[in-house]
Amino acid sequence: MKLRKANDRGHADHGWLNTRFTFSFADYHDPAHMGFRSLRVINDDTIAPGGGFGTHPHRDMEIITYILSGELEHKDSMGNGRVIRTGEVQYMAAGTGVQHSEFNPSEKQPVHLLQIWIQPDRKSAPPRYEEKSLARAKTGGWHLVASKTGRENSIAINQDAELSLAKLEAGDTVEHTLRPQRHAWIHVAEGEVELNDQTLNAGDAAAVSETGDLKLTAKQKSQVLLFDLN
Repeated sequence: MKLRKANDRGHADHGWLNTRFTFSFADYHDPAHMGFRSLRVINDDTIAPGGGFGTHPHRDMEIITYILSGELEHKDSMGNGRVIRTGEVQYMAAGTGVQHSEFNPSEKQPVHLLQIWIQPDRKSAPPRYEEKSLARAKTGGWHLVASKTGRENSIAINQDAELSLAKLEAGDTVEHTLRPQRHAWIHVAEGEVELNDQTLNAGDAAAVSETGDLKLTAKQKSQVLLFDLN
């Protein structure tokens, strides 16, 4: 198990955007952290009221946004326009190419989100958009957010990767068995957990490539993302 501590991540503060980079991104370059398997980006973004990203292009990337607090207004070249709220997940397969913009529509409240990029298993896939709400998901277990096949009502993505979310109260425990030839990236979005005797706080992450059981116990109210990758 290799840990990636929150304070060791890249950082940029643009005034309207305060962000932490788990992997190399934009002007932040760390040869030791270019991604993990097909997982390419986890940006921990806080966008100030009225701030945002103007219209810009993407292609050949699976883009997942999870809103931890606040709201984000999205518009894209596929004709989608929506305000994504706390507890909601947005998915966009950039494929052959899309353009989109993202703004915080609030005049008072910042929006805190995780921006996730996963490299697709093929280029030039048709662009696609989907949403999923986890705002009312029960605590104490894993909720499958995205998968290759779209099983369990998850979002179907163009990669053999699974993203699961656990909402935990203090004392809750969840487990995950890592199968042979699979790899896991665990990211603590909020709170504090113990992962196989290692303490992880908000923003901390762990990479695991050894087959076996992973056990997480929450020390306080927490949200944890688990990527199961090939």
